[in-house]
Amino acid sequence: QVQLVESGGGLVQPGGSLRLSCAASGSIFSIHVMGWYRQAPGKQRELVATITSAGNTNYADSVKGRFTISRDNAKNTVYLQMNSLNPEDPAVYYCNAAVSLSSPTIFSYWGQGTQFTVSS
Repeated sequence: QVQLVESGGGLVQPGGSLRLSCAASGSIFSIHVMGWYRQAPGKQRELVATITSAGNTNYADSVKGRFTISRDNAKNTVYLQMNSLNPEDPAVYYCNAAVSLSSPTIFSYWGQGTQFTVSS
C-alpha cells in the first residue's frame, strides 16, 4: 500500500558530504513522522534523525551538527544531508514513515535501505 524508496548512496571521501532522499508513494492520507535509521554490520539499527510534519526535528548525538533532516510534504519526501562524514557513519540507512491511510490508524513503513562507503 505504501512504498518508500531511498536513493543517494555511493562512495564519498572522509570529510565529504552526501544527501539521501526517500520518497513515499501509495494510498497515503497523511504522513506524520519521517525518519532515518542506520544499521552497521554487527550492530543494531539505530535512530539517526526524525522530523515531524510540522518540521520539528530530533537527532542522534553522534550526528548533531553534521546531519540535517528535512522534508517536502508536497512530495512526501524526506532528505538527509550528511556533512563531515567519518568512518563511523557508513551503514545501511533506512527511511521510516508513520503513515495514516484512509483511517486515523498510523502504520509504520520502512524503505529497503541505501548504503554508502567512506573511503579515500
